[in-house]
Amino acid sequence: MSTHKIAVIRGDGIGPEVIEASLAVLDAAESAFGFSTERMEVTAGAQHYLRTSELWTPNLQARLRSQDAILFGAMGDPAVAPGILERGFILEMRRTFQQAVNLRPVKLYPGVKTPITGLTPERCDMIIVRENTEGAYVGRGSTVHAGTPYAVAVQESVNTRVGVERVVDFSFRLAQKRRGKLTLCHKTNILVEAGRLWQDTVNDLSKTYPDVELDYVHVDAMCFHLPLSPERFDVVVTDNLFGDIITDLGAVIQGGLGIASSANLNLDGSAPSMFEAIHGSAPDIAGRGWANPIGSILSTALMLAHLGEEAAALAVEASAVHVLAQLPAPSGAGMGRSTMELGLEIAALVGAGESVPAVPGRSLMGELAGMRG
Repeated sequence: MSTHKIAVIRGDGIGPEVIEASLAVLDAAESAFGFSTERMEVTAGAQHYLRTSELWTPNLQARLRSQDAILFGAMGDPAVAPGILERGFILEMRRTFQQAVNLRPVKLYPGVKTPITGLTPERCDMIIVRENTEGAYVGRGSTVHAGTPYAVAVQESVNTRVGVERVVDFSFRLAQKRRGKLTLCHKTNILVEAGRLWQDTVNDLSKTYPDVELDYVHVDAMCFHLPLSPERFDVVVTDNLFGDIITDLGAVIQGGLGIASSANLNLDGSAPSMFEAIHGSAPDIAGRGWANPIGSILSTALMLAHLGEEAAALAVEASAVHVLAQLPAPSGAGMGRSTMELGLEIAALVGAGESVPAVPGRSLMGELAGMRG
């Protein structure tokens, strides 16, 4: 029996609720598929910061580094100024643990309502690979003459060949396992220097992957093509800021932030990868049971795939999607079940080993499991 060490960070707002539902599903997967997890609970987030002034500490870093993966809820609270938790904890974790790839599937599941008229699941099944440690999110910048009419703010975007190359190489390998098409999304006509580095890297690595078809789309054009012709895209690779924006658009297309999942991948095994739903902490609905946990549960499935538990990951995905298709609303009281009730319903399907139909189309679970190491 394999055993995996999992750090659990519940965080703020609806974070603890969606994590609790996800852990119920993880319990069921362990029983059904014959593996186990050792879970380390980690207290972090807004309330912890307000009590202790602690964010990312050397002790916390050492504790987390010993784990195989991190399951993350959400962070954020109106009592903490914007940027403190995001930069002081989340971005610091991604940087310190070199979680170079932010992996976000944009897949319209059967039975899920989308705001795009006429869109079908067959037309929307892609992966967006976002560079996760560089770009505009490195936090480099300065302001002079602050508080005066002459204030000048400079915010830098940092792109390195090694940072871009590892993400592009991962994207090529992923494209090989899918439809064999890779699209670079950037703004090469305006961000000339950064854009050239990205395009040169794609062109250079394409010689190693001659079977992968290449495409390029400006980021503003992507915001047009993504909702209207998502079938054009298979694997999309892009920089940190652009990826942050277009993946939220992708989440809306696939049915809402509550069902969108993500993985923050360390590619060389030197530190744990982190898995989280892409929604925020939503403090306005915290404690009401209105949060949809399926984004977190699908992120748990991605974690299982990353850990090599492919069969369990596929079962969790299929069970979650089966329940998702039955929901009358994607979130809120209209779901007809509470956050935990949804988690237990999905857990029951996973644990009973019932014959839930596999998710149509490609599954990132199998592809991710095949890319370990």
